Amino acid sequence: MTMTRRNLLAGAGAAAASALVARTAGAQSFPFTPNQRYPDPAVQILDPSFAKYRIYSSTVEQVATGMRWAEGPAYFPEGGYLLFSDIPNNRIMKFDEKTNQTSVFRANANYANGNARDRQGRLVTCEHSVTRRITRTEKDGKITVLADKFEGKRLNAPNDIVVKSDDTIWFTDPLFGINGEWEGKKEKPEQATTNVYRLTKDGKLAAVITDIVNPNGLAFSPDEKKLYVVEWKGTPNRSIWSFDVNDDGTVGNKTKLIDAADQGALDGFRVDRDGNLWCGWGSNGALQSEPTEAGGRKVFQLKGKSEDLDGVMVFSAAGKPLAHIRLPERCANLTFGGPKNNRLYMTSCHSVYALYVESHGAV
Repeated sequence: MTMTRRNLLAGAGAAAASALVARTAGAQSFPFTPNQRYPDPAVQILDPSFAKYRIYSSTVEQVATGMRWAEGPAYFPEGGYLLFSDIPNNRIMKFDEKTNQTSVFRANANYANGNARDRQGRLVTCEHSVTRRITRTEKDGKITVLADKFEGKRLNAPNDIVVKSDDTIWFTDPLFGINGEWEGKKEKPEQATTNVYRLTKDGKLAAVITDIVNPNGLAFSPDEKKLYVVEWKGTPNRSIWSFDVNDDGTVGNKTKLIDAADQGALDGFRVDRDGNLWCGWGSNGALQSEPTEAGGRKVFQLKGKSEDLDGVMVFSAAGKPLAHIRLPERCANLTFGGPKNNRLYMTSCHSVYALYVESHGAV
């Protein structure tokens, strides 16, 4: 690509942000050059109905790099910043929109994974391992433990979290954070199932879904009448299930909405005001059944090529594919932010990417 002043400035900003993160432990920084042309070819329209959400003169930008596994983004409009997890490095990071700098918000974060902003502007966090609990960071910085046990037994590894308009907190509890040493500490699970929980304001915890194997991302429809949940160990592919939400906080009418039949690794996702699902995407790591020749060796290749899958897939409320936002890294999670709630932040392996869209987050 021909370098212009705009490219150089963008690269300098990313380099400065990377340098700040690199001074902390375990940084892995990667260069990225925004596309020079409008519209950005990284935004692939799969259905004409998505065209109204694409901003012609907006490109994918890398706003931070230097993580080992970026996850759990949550935007705080009061301060104009994004918080997100860097799980293997055991820290929560902060990207400041005003300064374009990334810094460590919290070290020794108990391998925090999912984060969310509650309706009072406080951070609620899934501590993915070691403590295996849900916490709330108060306005004065103190940490309140909201849940760490269900029916007297420890939670598995809280993963993703969302706060409903009635202030109930819903979160998934798969095994990832206790399955090995990479995202925490390997331990034996105490729960018989991997559940989705509902936590009320008075501290009552209920398992609302118990029949999904390793539930992952979750989100509500704009009217909160539907709850969507990713099943990480779907059969035969990863899936998003839709549930009706009842007035008493229970759920029912389980329906498969999205099937990642192209080997996509459904993970975290968000819903916009029109009900579309913006989903983190990438290879799920599944291997071909037979090896192929590669450099004189028999190698088991991936079923889906990472370079063809990495990014964000957008689906309608009916599960129809609308668009693919291509990224150079697998996107694990995302959220809407910015002053107008129309900047899509995408936590993707080692980096965080952003794209302005003509769409707004539902929450």
